[in-house]
Amino acid sequence: MLKWALFFAVIAVIAGLLGFTGIAAGAAAIAKFLFVVFLILCVVFLVLGFIVTKKMID
Repeated sequence: MLKWALFFAVIAVIAGLLGFTGIAAGAAAIAKFLFVVFLILCVVFLVLGFIVTKKMID
């Protein structure tokens, strides 16, 4: 997911440099959304990892 977010961010930068502001704005919005989803999933799995590890140790 992070790879796709970076991909859309690069597309947004290139489109912005070439003057395609509509495409750049759309790609930037998709990149932001994917990055936020990535961060949320990362935190959820990190918390789940701590919970499972603690239950396995106890």
